[in-house]
Amino acid sequence: MAFSDPKQVLAESGIVDGSMVAEFGAGSGHYAVAAGKLVGARGRVYAIDIQKDLLNRLKREAGAQGVRNVEIVWGDLEAEGGSKLRGGTVDTVILANTLFQSEHRSSLLEEAKRVLRPGGKLIFIEWSESFGGMGPRSSDVIPEPLARELLTRAGFTFERALRNVGDHHYGLIVKKS
Repeated sequence: MAFSDPKQVLAESGIVDGSMVAEFGAGSGHYAVAAGKLVGARGRVYAIDIQKDLLNRLKREAGAQGVRNVEIVWGDLEAEGGSKLRGGTVDTVILANTLFQSEHRSSLLEEAKRVLRPGGKLIFIEWSESFGGMGPRSSDVIPEPLARELLTRAGFTFERALRNVGDHHYGLIVKKS
């Protein structure tokens, strides 16, 4: 497996039918659409991004795949309340290949923690290296030990590492403390 496959990652993550999920920095929406299929008709996925053009494309893609439970949210995740979600309302936040792009990492992680219900989980996937012009510049890669430190400082507790995140990524599941 060369690259991260959202279906495999989420199958390992414990997202179940009826879950409330938010993807922070949804981008092209591969994780949001895969999560939408897992949570079923009783669940909901909030796909949040600051780039409106990506959100429009994601809405079309979800519709084309028959996934009707993905709600598009335009928001600035580095601002307090920027996800536009009420506090303590989601079971899982997905943060995939996003933190390396953030100028205000602690604010982004605080917003994730704010929207999670007590005991809720953050699925954290990040590039482990700069790979052939894809992903971050080498100087922007967040090494796993630094990610763990940032997550702990933000009030998350390490639960486990994800196994099937591809050759160029690492993945962690952390719980809201």
